[in-house]
Amino acid sequence: MNDDICISLPSLIHRLGRSKVIKAQSIAKLHQCELKRVRRSRHWQLLGEALKVHAFCGQLKAAQLPEQDQVQYHYLIKKIETALLTHADKLEPLSAKLERLINQNPNITLAELIHLSDCTLAQARMARFNADNW
Repeated sequence: MNDDICISLPSLIHRLGRSKVIKAQSIAKLHQCELKRVRRSRHWQLLGEALKVHAFCGQLKAAQLPEQDQVQYHYLIKKIETALLTHADKLEPLSAKLERLINQNPNITLAELIHLSDCTLAQARMARFNADNW
């Protein structure tokens, strides 16, 4: 869950322009993400934890930008949202994921819970205990 994800952003400068990429880099740094070039190529990538990348995308959407800038940032927002769909499991906290799995299947075994959520035995037992007490 705390692993960094990498989102490929081909030809970002050509699509947005240097000044907008620099502004996006500063916003990314605020969210502990890194927007950088891939070696010396024209391609860029966004690195960071899934929750922080999601917050960065939300910041780009919520920013009060002129209409022309919003259209240009739309490419970046769309690429991030598409990439986050493949990492949807990392956007959910472990406790919420365990609770959801137990609610979906009350007869789930601890081994299945550990396998599906990559949690420890102690975390699976605690989630089962909390679910049984509700």
